[in-house]
Amino acid sequence: MVTANTADRLAALRRLMGREKVDVYVIPSEDSHSSEYICEADARRAWLTGFTGSAGCAVVTHEKAVLATDGRYFNQAEHQLDSNWELLKQGMPDVPTWQEWAAQHSEGGKTVGVDATLITAQQAKSLETRIKKKGGAGLLGMSKNLVDEIWTDRPARPNNPVMVLNIEYAGQPFQEKIEAVRKGLEKKKSPGFVVSMLDEIAWLYNLRGSDIPYNPVFFAYAFITPTSATLYIDSKKLPEAALEHLGDEVKIKPYEAVFTDLTTVSTKLRDGALVSGDAMAKKWLLSNKASWALSKALGGDEYVEVVRSPIEEAKAVKNETERSGMRNCHIRDGVALIKYFSWLEEELKKGTELDEVQAADKLEEFRKVGEHFKGLSFDTISSTGPNAAVIHYKPEPGSCSKIDPKAVYLCDSGAQYLDGTTDTTRTLHFGEPTEMEKKAYTLVLKGMVALDRVVFPKGTSGFALDVLARQFLWSEGLDYRHGTGHGVGSFLNVHEGPIGIGTRLQYSEVPLAPGMVISDEPGYYEDGNFGIRIENVIMVKEAKTNHQFGDKPYYGFEHVTMVPMCKKLTDENLLTPAEKKWLNDYHAEVLEKAKAKGFLEKDSAAMKWLERETAPIPI
Repeated sequence: MVTANTADRLAALRRLMGREKVDVYVIPSEDSHSSEYICEADARRAWLTGFTGSAGCAVVTHEKAVLATDGRYFNQAEHQLDSNWELLKQGMPDVPTWQEWAAQHSEGGKTVGVDATLITAQQAKSLETRIKKKGGAGLLGMSKNLVDEIWTDRPARPNNPVMVLNIEYAGQPFQEKIEAVRKGLEKKKSPGFVVSMLDEIAWLYNLRGSDIPYNPVFFAYAFITPTSATLYIDSKKLPEAALEHLGDEVKIKPYEAVFTDLTTVSTKLRDGALVSGDAMAKKWLLSNKASWALSKALGGDEYVEVVRSPIEEAKAVKNETERSGMRNCHIRDGVALIKYFSWLEEELKKGTELDEVQAADKLEEFRKVGEHFKGLSFDTISSTGPNAAVIHYKPEPGSCSKIDPKAVYLCDSGAQYLDGTTDTTRTLHFGEPTEMEKKAYTLVLKGMVALDRVVFPKGTSGFALDVLARQFLWSEGLDYRHGTGHGVGSFLNVHEGPIGIGTRLQYSEVPLAPGMVISDEPGYYEDGNFGIRIENVIMVKEAKTNHQFGDKPYYGFEHVTMVPMCKKLTDENLLTPAEKKWLNDYHAEVLEKAKAKGFLEKDSAAMKWLERETAPIPI
């Protein structure tokens, strides 16, 4: 990992802060659409700090600079930050959040500034409250971004063409989706809903793009009212097929026009509402992930109701077409991984020297030839030995490690297909693993299986299920610093809200429901030594039970990932008979589906590898 020298960048930012009369400046990771993954032009925090992880927030004063991130990135941040920065390890005892740190440094009437498009209205309100309590002057929502003004070689903004996702993959016309949004507006007596999340816009209109690497989305805003649907997008991005697809039912307006348009319609509504005395029933709906700038354009708190986006929840429940696509693309993707692991083992046995990037590139080659392949769903984590302990490790050409056949190898990877999105992690060993490596692997495997097998009543959230995956590690005094599962899109973002499995309180807000797709990925990591993670994608389904206490339906999971576990790392003595049966049944399913589709030649090295790895173990 490379450490950047950030002294000149910080000096330039501080000079600009002085001119703008800003004492504390906040630089979030997200873009104007609260995207987790962003385009290069929006990577302001990464450019300023040198830390390239996807999560974190930087805060700069005239004397100090801090970077706050969570446990997934502690190791990476310590390697990438230079001496100008202090690391705030979020979640650790006695470590302030970035909000607390910013408020503390506003004492004495100082002003905290932030680009108003990069923070939500709720975040802004909470932060301002903290600032005022500490004696700060307040939070300044700025219409310009100070980092943009000093970033002289900032990449150009992407402007890639949009494609239509045909009904054979989407499973539902966009007109029906818009009508569902309008029914929600009617219930709320709201005049309109602003859609700002890029994956929600792509899903709503059955369109896909490529403005953000690995995420098939495009830069746009949408505005839905009871009588109109407007898409704010650069018209150059819409080819003839997309224009025909949208037809006369969707107005097309320039991307930048959204703020002035919202201000105009909101002013008109306020004038009319004041006359009718019905102001309270005429609040605009805005997602809790929409920016403070959008809220201000609509008139602020008095005229806006912040809600969890109805599109986010609708999108999370996959229709039958999307579920079928998930099953099919995971079989094809599984075969690519089977071919890759077989190839990698053979090459290492022959003594071929391969680094982590070369291996990842080979895996992409195997995926590319698969039907409906559209690209990777995130940077492949191809990691050997100590690098596997870096939870979100990204190997870089020229600075990555050679794969050590005598060490643990962790591969977390995924792809985008027209019929779905994949995300699979497997940990392997090509030599003789240590007892601790085998024990850690098997404890992780037991947790993954426990989650896969669980049956739970309607109304249960991922927050409630997280302990199932950690219980076996906990019994040994072990744990991991990341969530156990995240929602997965359908040819959309590999990380998708609102569901998840983990200890974050947000995962208690939305219960799991049939059709939701989520990952099952416990792990264990020893810094400087090795890392273990096993990940399957699973779908919520209805479960058959002998009873139905409380007259509730009961649910379980269907796994769609089709890649064998690592036999060499599995300590069979630590598995119960039920776990052994699950493993044998799973491996039989993997073998059957790979054979049934005819993706592997009968006598190929990959088939022999698969048959060896899926051979049943004694119960």
